[in-house]
Amino acid sequence: MRSENILGLSAYYHDSAACLLRDGEIVAAAQEERFSRKKGDERFPANAVEYCLREGGISIADVTHVGFYDKPLLKFERILETYLGVAPRGFRSFLMAGPLWVKEKLFTDRDLRKALGGYEGLLLYAEHHESHAASAFFPSPFEEAAILTMDGVGEWATAATGVGRGADLQLLRELRWPDSLGLLYSAFTYYTGFKVNSGEYKVMGLAPYGEPRYVELIYKFLMDLHDDGSFTLNQQYFNYLSGLTMTSEAFHTLFGGPPRVPETNLTQKEMDLARSVQVVTEEVMLRMARSVHKETGLENLCLAGGVALNCVGNGRLLREGPFKRLWIQPAAGDAGGALGVAQLIAHRYLQRPRTVAPGKDAMKGAYLGPSFAPEAIESFLRRTGAIYRRLDRNAMMTELAEQLANEKIIGFFNGRMEFGPRALGSRSIIGDPRSPRMQAQMNLKIKFREGFRPFAPSVLEEHAAEYFDLDCASPYMLLVAPIRKERRIPMLQEAQKLWGIDQLNIVRSDLPAITHIDYSARIQTVSRETNSDYYDLISAFRDLTGCAVVVNTSFNVRGEPIVCTPEDAYRCFMRTHIDSLVLGPFLLEKTDQAEWKEDATWQSEFQLD
Repeated sequence: MRSENILGLSAYYHDSAACLLRDGEIVAAAQEERFSRKKGDERFPANAVEYCLREGGISIADVTHVGFYDKPLLKFERILETYLGVAPRGFRSFLMAGPLWVKEKLFTDRDLRKALGGYEGLLLYAEHHESHAASAFFPSPFEEAAILTMDGVGEWATAATGVGRGADLQLLRELRWPDSLGLLYSAFTYYTGFKVNSGEYKVMGLAPYGEPRYVELIYKFLMDLHDDGSFTLNQQYFNYLSGLTMTSEAFHTLFGGPPRVPETNLTQKEMDLARSVQVVTEEVMLRMARSVHKETGLENLCLAGGVALNCVGNGRLLREGPFKRLWIQPAAGDAGGALGVAQLIAHRYLQRPRTVAPGKDAMKGAYLGPSFAPEAIESFLRRTGAIYRRLDRNAMMTELAEQLANEKIIGFFNGRMEFGPRALGSRSIIGDPRSPRMQAQMNLKIKFREGFRPFAPSVLEEHAAEYFDLDCASPYMLLVAPIRKERRIPMLQEAQKLWGIDQLNIVRSDLPAITHIDYSARIQTVSRETNSDYYDLISAFRDLTGCAVVVNTSFNVRGEPIVCTPEDAYRCFMRTHIDSLVLGPFLLEKTDQAEWKEDATWQSEFQLD
């Protein structure tokens, strides 16, 4: 009997991706940016498709169905109606976007088939928030659950609520364009001087340094928020309908001046703005969750869409919301739409039954990307002239634990790459969380990013409650929770007088490298079942030091995607102050290597494992 090979695609807006399902099981999934090395790459995911097919051991001729994550014609309808509704103010924006839509995006069917090498099989389309909803519910560990999706905008919807039962889901209500929680947050991202669609993480990280001084202004002038979480935005203060920016002159006047120029010094104003929009966002998330709980009466909630990556808001939903359990799609943004549409085809179109393992999701730890055989890695290292050692597994774990205990920073490249924006121990930079110097060293000498950016802890799942007020697993680093009170260090009287970024270097707990200034942390719980190597590394560190936690940040530098290949990892290792590099069974130490030459190039064609 022929297998059902379903290829899901997201593309042409930002963060394009591909996913392969075989008989309902996720075989592979990856974002295009990891291969192209263009952050947030929106182009057709040719490399990601090639990888998925190779991982599945098939060609495009073996694909039975292809799915696209949204409906371009509906999206064009929304864009056209928007331009007509604000004419003639939107003419300049229309001149930029209109021809592109007519030339390219209205012919998505033709272009997709051509990009897939003349694919002649079934090509199906789902609505954007249906794809998000499917990616949230179908891989979840729940037989039934409420669903909440929130992002910038799909075709017309900007948020949706629904319910999933068994192999079916239904959307119940939606919030529609131009009222969007994602775009409200992006407006403040733009105004505080960060890049829209990638800088939202920075706003969330900056928020604890500020005070919620502008919350009432937001409620009074920018939005009319209702009890059920729905709202309307006052478009007088925004410019995304008719212009090329997010905010209008009225917005600038309301908040006391023009947007911050990117890369200039941050002031208390930006911190207060970040805190204010974060507070508002959390309130909207809570109201939406309460509303869908009231409507469905269910105990489980599944989340997806770009706003579901707001792990601070997710933490509040868990602690204060009406649901007993949450599950958040690790690739909650548009990349996850590729997975969602593939699952809609499997369960809705093909009527494939869904199997749920109690307490266990179907994402395989999000380790769905490529891995590399030791032989290919060693061949590359020989060509580069790198100095390396090959260690057996136990010796590797012991050596790494000792290096971490000596405050060495390690690039850890091992196994299959993660799907989604978080590094989860396969493409990670790790360090000792007990070191008060670790955050500054990683931010400034390795990540080359703003010093205020917090780092996340990876903790052995069964020991998480010893460190954090968290009573559930958090395998995908999508929940923020408080550090346990007994681990906190009270601030001296002099330190209590500090404001804003001056609070950065105050030691707040016995794990200072992962404790944010509000005594919180963005937690990844690690189980042996999903990543045995990473689990055993942390276990070795615990055996040596008594600490079951390591610092975990993504293996990349600012402005670049997370590394994909051994070549990417080696280049990042040599260009930064990372002390040691693990490439599968091989260990490289910086002090052993020849001087790095920026123009170094290699002919590397890795055979995927």
